[in-house]
Amino acid sequence: MTATDTTTQSHEGQCLCGAVHLKAQLKSNHVDACHCSMCRKWGGGPFLAVQCEGGVRFEGTEHVTTYQSSEWAERGFCKACGTHLFYRLREGGMYALPVGLLQQQEGWAFTEEIFIDEKPDFYSFVQDTKKLTGAEVFAEYSDE
Repeated sequence: MTATDTTTQSHEGQCLCGAVHLKAQLKSNHVDACHCSMCRKWGGGPFLAVQCEGGVRFEGTEHVTTYQSSEWAERGFCKACGTHLFYRLREGGMYALPVGLLQQQEGWAFTEEIFIDEKPDFYSFVQDTKKLTGAEVFAEYSDE
C-alpha cells in the first residue's frame, strides 16, 4: 500500500464488542503519538492516532459516549466494552482515531510525537520523528 492509497480510501473499524462501527476518510497515512498525561491516563500509554478532518461516520451511536476532557476537546468510547473510539476537537471537526481501531494495519508512517515534554523516561520509540512540546502544539494550533 502506498501513502496515497491510505488517504484516498475510506477506512473502517469497530470496537472490541462490535457494537460501534466507523468509517473515516483520513488526512494522511501518518500515525502520531501523544504523550500528554491525559492520553497516558486514558489508555495506559501514549495515544497512537491517525487524524481525520470530519468525514467520520459511526454506526451504533447509541453505544457511543463522550467525556469532555478539556475546554476544547472530548474523548469518545464504547459504553458496552470501553474501547477508545476518538479524541475530537469540539470546534473544527478534527478527529484523532486510535490507529489500532482500524482494520487496515499496513501502510502507516510514524511521523510525529506531541507533548514530548510530558513523556516519561520508561519508554521510547526508535523512529526518528518530529517532536513537539505542549507549548509548541498549542502555538501551532493558535496560528491556524
